[in-house]
Amino acid sequence: MPDGESAQVAGVSAASERTPLLGANGSSNRNGREPVAKPANGSSENSNADGDDNDLEDGNAGANDADDERTVVVQESSTRIALTLGTVYIGVFVGAADASVIATLSAPIASEFHSLSLLSWLAAAYLVANAACQPVSGRITDVVGRGPGLVFSNIFFALGNLICATAHSANTMLVGRVVAGIGGGGLMAISTFLGSDLVPLRHRGVVQGLGNIAYGTGSMLGGVLGGATEHIWEDRWYGGWRLAFYVQVPVSVISAILVFFLVRVPPHQAADDVGLGTSNSALSQLSRIDFPGAGFLVAFLVTLLLGLSAGGNIVPWTHPLVIASIPLALVFFVAFVVWEANYAHHPIIPVRLVIRRTVLAACITNLVCTAGMMTAVFYVPLYLQVRGYSAAEAGLRLLSSPFGVSITSVGSGLIMRATGKYVGLGIVALLVYVGGYILAAVGLSSADSAPWFPFVSLFFIGGGYGAMLTITLLACIASVAQSRQAVITSATYAFRSVGGTLGLTLASAVYQNILRAGLWGRFGHLPGAAEEIARIRDDLGELRHLPPGWYDGVMDSFMEAFRGVWLAGLGLGVIGLISVSLMKQHTLYSTLSRP
Repeated sequence: MPDGESAQVAGVSAASERTPLLGANGSSNRNGREPVAKPANGSSENSNADGDDNDLEDGNAGANDADDERTVVVQESSTRIALTLGTVYIGVFVGAADASVIATLSAPIASEFHSLSLLSWLAAAYLVANAACQPVSGRITDVVGRGPGLVFSNIFFALGNLICATAHSANTMLVGRVVAGIGGGGLMAISTFLGSDLVPLRHRGVVQGLGNIAYGTGSMLGGVLGGATEHIWEDRWYGGWRLAFYVQVPVSVISAILVFFLVRVPPHQAADDVGLGTSNSALSQLSRIDFPGAGFLVAFLVTLLLGLSAGGNIVPWTHPLVIASIPLALVFFVAFVVWEANYAHHPIIPVRLVIRRTVLAACITNLVCTAGMMTAVFYVPLYLQVRGYSAAEAGLRLLSSPFGVSITSVGSGLIMRATGKYVGLGIVALLVYVGGYILAAVGLSSADSAPWFPFVSLFFIGGGYGAMLTITLLACIASVAQSRQAVITSATYAFRSVGGTLGLTLASAVYQNILRAGLWGRFGHLPGAAEEIARIRDDLGELRHLPPGWYDGVMDSFMEAFRGVWLAGLGLGVIGLISVSLMKQHTLYSTLSRP
């Protein structure tokens, strides 16, 4: 692949990746690069290896998708691609480390603020911000470019972690998680867009696997970092769990600086902005971004989270807060779907694309599997700490999950590069995932289970999940026109973020309600039970100061709650298995230029 790039106007159908033509105006962009702008329904040098003349779903999908946008195909040398993606993966590494840090330290943080119910909100606040920003990030970086989007994401991520490190109240902590979530969502999503911009689809799985190695390495070291910092310099203002947030700030700043100088990928352009005299001002470009859709999505997630988290936990299920919030969440969801389908000119989740068989099956798989994965990542450390393990020991046992993610994501990419097939591979991945949850339901539901159960169950859950991410991403990209790959990638990330939020909300509702029922059923008749049960549910440290005769009953109540969580995760995995089997096989092209 040549080091420089040539450009072609989208309307020149004879051009291909190997025989680029100069654009009509012969001009280059500000970076000295000239993108290859190819129509989504243009010809490709690749034949359909499967003999399927209707490779894109809905037959003329490629033509329909190209109505308002033209694809920028950026040709780079292998060295330049490696340098660009390597720089971007620093942000992926830090974002993944943050996720495992908060998973390991959420119980100590919630205990310090005397509210274990805060545990689900620590993750949900981050994920709701992800869900709002990841879909929009596709459109925004199509307009302003991937590099500026990554700089913004790194800065916000660093600011969010700084707020968390200095927080002295639960509300400030949640604000920090929201700000970090805005940045973290961009770090994860934009890195994936760049991979699709720079690497042909047939090889895309391998690159995604390498990105997942960065993610897995960050997750492994983040869990260790979180556990190790819990008791370091606890008597100082920057010590204890706060240190885990402080150390992420300089790394994010360095990542922003590197991205600013090294990532040079031109923005995509709308068709009516290319040589047709339409205004290309910042205001007209920003009008392409679906902010109302993002608002409806956030409103849906927040109201649903509020109702499910509060119901049976903070207030009864019949309380007006629950009765009002859950129906209101459904109203926001319907409004979101109607807006995206009928009114949004550039929808963040294009309904017309999502309802296609492969995309819908892949997105549902992403949603339910991410829900189950977030459940395991947050509740396995909690289970271990209830059993008496320290945060550091719990963090070490999280290592097997990202290790499994790293192995299977790269392995599945190599298999798809060799075979060009992904449907059967997806089924195998989900069987591994379901097997991990079966092990969890068997081995992580008692206070005296074998110590190897957390390692093995998390390895299988993480392994199945890592392969699923790579497989479903390629399935989605392969089933739509090239001009839609950033948008459909954003949609898969939105489904993951929504799934993570809903999964933690579901797990919290199951856990808190079963735990509450178990404690009240065993001890509710005793004097002072209400106060003691409240302390047990808000602070794990109370397990070391239980009244005589309470310990066995309390542990049984906790184990029943955890069993309910694992069974909920198993159910989600079965849904994912059914969904992934419904995907359709599409061609994985070996060049950047494709239909």
